[in-house]
Amino acid sequence: MASVELRQLRYFLAVAEELNFGRAADRLLIAGPSLSQQIKALERDLGVKLFDRNRRSVALTQAGAALLPHTRALVERADDLKRRAGRLAGSEPVRLGYVNWLPPDLSARTAEVAQLRIDAWVAPSHTQAARVADGSLDVAVCWIRSEDLERLGLEARLIGADRLYAVAAGDDDSEVRVQDTIVLIDDDITSWASWNDFAERLSQDTGAQAVRIADGGVTGPAFFDHVRRIRRPVVNCPKGQTTLLPPGLVCRPVVAPTVHWAWSVVHRRAEERPAVRAVADALADGVGDFGIHASDAWLPEGDPYRR
Repeated sequence: MASVELRQLRYFLAVAEELNFGRAADRLLIAGPSLSQQIKALERDLGVKLFDRNRRSVALTQAGAALLPHTRALVERADDLKRRAGRLAGSEPVRLGYVNWLPPDLSARTAEVAQLRIDAWVAPSHTQAARVADGSLDVAVCWIRSEDLERLGLEARLIGADRLYAVAAGDDDSEVRVQDTIVLIDDDITSWASWNDFAERLSQDTGAQAVRIADGGVTGPAFFDHVRRIRRPVVNCPKGQTTLLPPGLVCRPVVAPTVHWAWSVVHRRAEERPAVRAVADALADGVGDFGIHASDAWLPEGDPYRR
């Protein structure tokens, strides 16, 4: 069997929909005799007759009717492939930065709207937001305050949220009230500015005890050392959400209120590139509120999603 050309399939669709070679030729902007020749060539290549035709009428044969839905599906898939390729070829890559969390379906959500390049420099939230503002990144997934959105000229969309828990020594994994927890604040404001702001507001609003440290122990092995030394539940930073706990330590749900850290996708308010806005839309559309607006939920003052 000779190869079948996509344009011949389009001709077949046009004639099948019009059931008139003259109208189909006008629609396709080709001459009537040329269309008739192409249909005959397609029938020859397929080895079946597609139309019964005489001077007064055109009708699909049984074979033509059977092949019609498959042909339409092939042409639609080809058109879709062309549209996707055009979008990818015609747009510059969108540069995305993050802190430590990305949506698990990131690639699936953005594959059809842009060429996404994830920046290798993993940095704190305030650093990534500033990089978007100065053009080093196009979008970033980070925690951000309303005042920073205004100051930096950014827009934010909610795409995720972590419910924070406390880590404690022992085997008691029951709920613990926020006011009975410790929250760590690190002296290194370059690395921990966002967390420190969050932690200070948590302490002020709920009565959690703020403890100052100077060893970067907001996460990692040093964090676990602080938990063992303090002997009270310590609120876990989002950067430690997926870290396995060492033996002798447990997670305790924090309640009264439940504490949430919201993740945003941010881009420049004056952004003109459609692909950048399309990435933000793709990540934010239909994601829900992750429980951050429940009656017992807490977000810090100045969080763009606080009600």
